[in-house]
Amino acid sequence: MPLPRFAALRSDEVNLRTGPGTRFPIEWTYQRRELPVEITREFELWRRIRDPEGTEGWVHQSTLMGRRSAIVRGAPNSETVLRRRPEDGAAAVARLRPGVVVRLRLCEARNPWCEAQAGEHRGYILRSEVWGVLPDEEVK
Repeated sequence: MPLPRFAALRSDEVNLRTGPGTRFPIEWTYQRRELPVEITREFELWRRIRDPEGTEGWVHQSTLMGRRSAIVRGAPNSETVLRRRPEDGAAAVARLRPGVVVRLRLCEARNPWCEAQAGEHRGYILRSEVWGVLPDEEVK
């Protein structure tokens, strides 16, 4: 598979290591299932990842899942609108704060909008307003 690419954390406890193997120390433990991460390198069953904050390290491939998610960007106390239709000015389905993780349902290549789900709310969000999908990437 091509690099870089995105994945999501499979569980609420994922160890980030300084190198690709259990002999390397744990630098950090993530406690957020479905947090999007960018895979930047591979070594056997290990993946070097970068999180939304820019922290990098190694995780075992079994701690990642292919189901795609993204995290809402923005300034503190700002809101990003999840819209009913993929167009500016469409009715709001939900207002999301920075740091909210959404599940990506569909992003068409070169389309600025992605279909996303936050909890029970389903709608459309601009890909530029989230971290976890490349500018021209297709997500199915």
